[in-house]
Amino acid sequence: MFVLAGIIVLHISTIILLLVATIDNAWWVTETVSTDLWGTWRLKSSEWHYHNLETSPDEFLQSVQASAVLACIFSILGLFVFVAQLFTLPKGQRFMFTGILQLISCLCVMIAASVYTAELHTGASGGYGHSYILAWISFVLTFLLALTYLILRKKSE
Repeated sequence: MFVLAGIIVLHISTIILLLVATIDNAWWVTETVSTDLWGTWRLKSSEWHYHNLETSPDEFLQSVQASAVLACIFSILGLFVFVAQLFTLPKGQRFMFTGILQLISCLCVMIAASVYTAELHTGASGGYGHSYILAWISFVLTFLLALTYLILRKKSE
């Protein structure tokens, strides 16, 4: 019982980290600019002002946006499937479908963070912000959850 509660808490924590990484405005930061996947915050006369990204962002940014959103969707869907499988899966069966959904989420967040690393802000001054770091932490957690679901069997109590 405690194992299932721990898995659910870890899964919810991972979803929260993925959502924060996708929504928050700190993928790339400098002293006067903070950039996320959707726009840029610029410091002008001691006030932060939001600016949309150009009307047609490049394909690399679009792939990062899509992958980050898909990672969130697959992770949330994985939680619902896990809860449904707790009640419908016969004893002794593995949570394969939930594990596959988590592997897809893991792959999506890895693609988002990797493309962001390789293609965006190359040669620019500044550094990666906390949302970028949360994305990589989410990658590790979704991978561990996927392995846990693929190994976990429904046991009789």
